[in-house]
Amino acid sequence: MPVRVVRPEELTALQDIERAAGRCFRDIGMPEIADDEPPAVGELAFYREAGLAWVAVDGADAPVAYLIAEHVDGNLHVEQVSVHPDQARRGIGRALLDHLAGFAVGGGVPALTLTTFTEVPWNAPYYVRCGFRALGEGALTPGLWEIRAREAAHGLDRWPRVCMRRDL
Repeated sequence: MPVRVVRPEELTALQDIERAAGRCFRDIGMPEIADDEPPAVGELAFYREAGLAWVAVDGADAPVAYLIAEHVDGNLHVEQVSVHPDQARRGIGRALLDHLAGFAVGGGVPALTLTTFTEVPWNAPYYVRCGFRALGEGALTPGLWEIRAREAAHGLDRWPRVCMRRDL
């Protein structure tokens, strides 16, 4: 599935993808995550304008998944990757992560990082299959500590979470 940069007119489609993907959390007893609003259009526009937002598109060039990233402590941090559930289990999330890895290598970035839920099958276990490894608290950089603090303030620590890294 092709991966390309996000176009300005597609930002609301990213929100729709996120809402659809979030519904899966309701099925595993995490309705607060399912009901959490996606990033605002202005926030998504910030990632797009920074050159750190990509979509995977179908045959009609319509987005079916997206990834946004940010620079954190010399690495690229996956802020969000969401695949519409109608397109799940087709390698689309992995394609987006691999695209980001190629982008990172081209820019001399040594690793990708992310934070995720440890006990959600399509989260930490999935990222391990994509080449990420869990980081212990002693390996967290200042930027990752800051991200974890924001997540905790948002209530995400109600469920076990972990920082992960994929060396490139």
